[in-house]
Amino acid sequence: MIDMPAKLRADLLKKLNEKFKLEKIPNTNWLRKGICPTCNGGKNKRKSLYANAENPWVVTCGRGSCGAQYHVKDLFSDLFDDWSKRHPPTKEEPTASAIAYLSFNRGFDLALIKGWFSQENYWDRTRDIGSATVRFEMPEGGYWERLIDRPNRFGGMKARFKPGWSYKGKCWVPPCLDLLEVDELWIVEGVFDAIALLHHGIAAVAMMSSAPFPDKFLQDLASQRAGNLPKLVWALDNEPSARSGIRKYSPRAKAMGYKCSAAQIPQNGRKVDWNDLHLRWSVIDDQAKRKERIERDLKEARHYGDLLLAENASEYALLMYTWREKAEFPFTFDNRLYWFKLDLDKYNKARQALEDSERQEDRLLTENQRRDRALQLAGGVVELANCAFQALYYQRNLVTDESWYYFRIDFPHDGGTVKSTFTAAQVAAAGEFKKRLLHVATGAMYTGSGGQLDHIMRKQLYALKTVETIDYMGYSKEHQAYVFGDIAVRGGQVYQANDEDFFEMGTTRLKTLQRSISLHIETRATHYTDSWLNRLWLCFGAKGLLVLTFWLGSHLAEQIRLAQKSYPFLELTGEAGAGKTTLINLVWKLFGRPDDEGKDPSKMTTAGRRRWLSQVSNQPAVLLEADRNDPTAASTGRPQKAYDWDELKPLFNGGNLGVTGVKTAGNETHEPPFRGTIVISQNASVSAHEAIMTRLVKVWLCRPEATPASRQAAAELEQMQVEQLSYFMVKVMTQEQQLMQCFLQAYPGHETLLRGIKDLRVERIIKCHAQLMALVDCLAQLCPLTQQQINACRQELVEMALERQSSISADHPAVAQFWEVYDYLESERDDGMVNHSRDEQLIAINLNEFVRLAGEHRQELASASELRRLLPESRSRKFVNVKAVNSRIRERQNHRAHAFDNPKPTTVKCWVFQA
Repeated sequence: MIDMPAKLRADLLKKLNEKFKLEKIPNTNWLRKGICPTCNGGKNKRKSLYANAENPWVVTCGRGSCGAQYHVKDLFSDLFDDWSKRHPPTKEEPTASAIAYLSFNRGFDLALIKGWFSQENYWDRTRDIGSATVRFEMPEGGYWERLIDRPNRFGGMKARFKPGWSYKGKCWVPPCLDLLEVDELWIVEGVFDAIALLHHGIAAVAMMSSAPFPDKFLQDLASQRAGNLPKLVWALDNEPSARSGIRKYSPRAKAMGYKCSAAQIPQNGRKVDWNDLHLRWSVIDDQAKRKERIERDLKEARHYGDLLLAENASEYALLMYTWREKAEFPFTFDNRLYWFKLDLDKYNKARQALEDSERQEDRLLTENQRRDRALQLAGGVVELANCAFQALYYQRNLVTDESWYYFRIDFPHDGGTVKSTFTAAQVAAAGEFKKRLLHVATGAMYTGSGGQLDHIMRKQLYALKTVETIDYMGYSKEHQAYVFGDIAVRGGQVYQANDEDFFEMGTTRLKTLQRSISLHIETRATHYTDSWLNRLWLCFGAKGLLVLTFWLGSHLAEQIRLAQKSYPFLELTGEAGAGKTTLINLVWKLFGRPDDEGKDPSKMTTAGRRRWLSQVSNQPAVLLEADRNDPTAASTGRPQKAYDWDELKPLFNGGNLGVTGVKTAGNETHEPPFRGTIVISQNASVSAHEAIMTRLVKVWLCRPEATPASRQAAAELEQMQVEQLSYFMVKVMTQEQQLMQCFLQAYPGHETLLRGIKDLRVERIIKCHAQLMALVDCLAQLCPLTQQQINACRQELVEMALERQSSISADHPAVAQFWEVYDYLESERDDGMVNHSRDEQLIAINLNEFVRLAGEHRQELASASELRRLLPESRSRKFVNVKAVNSRIRERQNHRAHAFDNPKPTTVKCWVFQA
């Protein structure tokens, strides 16, 4: 066992205690009393997880029925991915980082590979980042090097070849290996796989990929060893492309004169290669036990290799029977499901016939050969399904108490692979399973019995891994990760969805169930261009940058709300033709959503609107308000109702979208919180209560004076594709921590600045605009903004805050219009026309009379019902109450009409305001 460095050991012991509660047992070298993540301790919740305290390379479950093993580099990859930082090179040892990586991360004996490698450096000019590498020389002047400093920063590239060099047809041969002497030669994929097998006396070469066929290498070897060729063992990774390659390569090698077999490592839900097996073997201290384990693993790998090269279903079944000797079992061959059942009567008769046979070839059979021949004659193989299905994992929505089993269905023809969910009821009954299979996969047919299905499911579903799910797309604050359909980002690292359609982020398995929204997020920096920035500035100036700033903040909204409890809404309004659609479409492309400007909330049902708003997290929901004066709608007698902006009020703080019942036997409810942000885009300014207005930051666009340069820039912005722009979103997500740090540091200064402006009095207005100011500083970390542009954005935000303060101090437009009409009507007579009050400090208006007189004088006015709703909020003349007033107008009318004998009542019900 390799001795672990003290610093690494200390870090690991701390993490093992935090994750598994492993405790050091006094007077021993063992850590114990941890709960296994695979079996969870079984029914009795046994604390069966243990590790060596001195060299905790592997964590093992002590339950015999489980026996799971985890290498710490898989559990805590962050401790094993920055070797230059942990073991920097020195003058005395310039390859210190490479040595540490090969020794501690790969478990290699440095004495065996001395002189085979060098430590180099690679610099990615596009990403402007670099890494130390471990380099191995390749045939014909090439080289291959592995990046060893946080390789996930480089996207999917963890290793690279010499530019211009091709590995096609070649193999890397370890310098210590004499190809003229070996009797059996293993062919593996990678350099580290070959070195790992060499540690255990197995001659191996690396073809550097699962394709193409290493024809040149095998031809050269055949010419050097004519008539004395070694046996080849195809030991590529246990992955679909590699398995397909082995089945094609073996006949080609046989045609060249080689004898061939194969070896495949069973995966059991986790990718394991030869280097992983070497690490497992290396931590076994007892030499006898280590040798026994190696022999058992290699025997099992050869068995799986034989299964891979089986020519037909009967041969496959025979190999499985001789391995386990079960009387009946299901198996998959060539992507078809079969059932094997041994007929003992037929077997005994066939065995007896072979023993009594007079044929010379039968008499020469050994005991084992006679048994195998009898099994071939007696074994019964029946097809159960014209496809192969495999349960991949169990996924559950804890909120709605719904659960599914996620299956992969493979076809032997070109139909490929289908993945879909099955409910518990569908996997428990043969009839339901058959119907669901036909529904999700064209032509897929299961013809087995219920008992056979139970047998298959009992095996496939036992200890099945569980994947956590979220029913929205975007940021999950519980997992501190951005999760989309194809990519996820956590801790600055980009993860691609695996072959089973979920993300493995350390020990977290996660996926989103949301498929309604289509995103195209380009993760390759080479496809990105920032030429859009100058065009955006030319067309929209500071206001365009502020809209982008809001979108940037939207992708940090959950984190901002966690720190400051709220995030503002954006009101993007302006004249028709001002470019609102162009601007929104551009910003959406920067964040991976082309051709999705937004939706009109008034055209949705309440339930539909609630679902729409709950689909995303840390992304804007753009509300496009339709024209409420649509003549078509009026002619049908069904005029459209204006959207009630008060619905948005609780969303400012990430409040609940509503309450729905959950379909269970209990009284559970579902109250999804709002995780996104709100953008309101329309021509007319938003008119709402003060509570809504103070939550808005308003960007008003007016039609610009177009120039040839601005027209060209606008056309180029419209033509830019999402592939050129959406890497910007990746930059935001991977720099989440730095951006939040910048935001929290910048916010107090901007808040103080706005608070110092005398005319700004509403705290919410100050907070909302200060947040946008701080986000402008964050935007400057992502884009090459000039100081002039930054200052222009800040000045624009100050003006926006002042405008918002002024707007909430003014009357609603309908109320302002009401007082204009009042002043006009009062001015028509020297003694007034509509003010019934005798008190000069008060104004008393009978609303119905007022509306009638305004109509007679052809004055435009809101409806009486609308005025009744808005007048209590009058600011220029403060509303007092509605009460009966002794009317001076009625008294005057009585006097002029000489109606002393039959006067009109002078008491009138009026709306009373302060004059």
